[in-house]
Amino acid sequence: MAEDRKTLSASDWAATALDAIVRDGIDAVAVEPLARRLGVTKGSFYWHFANREALLMAALALWERRETEETFASVRREPDPRLRIQKLFATVHAGERAARLYQALSAAAVNDPRIEAVVRRASERGLQFLNDCYRALGLSTHDAGQWAMLAYSVYLGTLQVRRDQPEALPAGADYQVYLKFLTNTLLPAEMPAADARIA
Repeated sequence: MAEDRKTLSASDWAATALDAIVRDGIDAVAVEPLARRLGVTKGSFYWHFANREALLMAALALWERRETEETFASVRREPDPRLRIQKLFATVHAGERAARLYQALSAAAVNDPRIEAVVRRASERGLQFLNDCYRALGLSTHDAGQWAMLAYSVYLGTLQVRRDQPEALPAGADYQVYLKFLTNTLLPAEMPAADARIA
């Protein structure tokens, strides 16, 4: 048990809980199966968390941080507004795992106000970040808001297609071609000359 405590952190447990949600949904966050997956005793879990609910909240916090701060920090480093938007699209459309995790949490949010609050907050921050990106192109507040809503709606629609009809999406190199088409479509054809930057 002492070795378990030394080698596993609370973040390790939270990340493993997210992996379980991707595979089997929110009900898969259970102490004994996760301990077996990690190859440790339940004592390691109780060293970090009081109960299953505490682990679930830690997993949600980890997901929200990855979905927002970490993604935004990486994209924000791109100084050119147009390339910044392209990088954001490439990042959020990159992985099936992220899509499945979002879908699982969204489904669970229907019956759990705690999860609903986290998903809503992450969605609001994502939409605001998109809005900031379009504003950095020199668009008006109104126009930036419309473009941001369009882009976010396409993102959510893609998640839905991944879940309901994954074979409809191109794969491999063809997906990269599709992503380029998507990115070009979601950028204004003509942008005002501006040197705006996201603060």
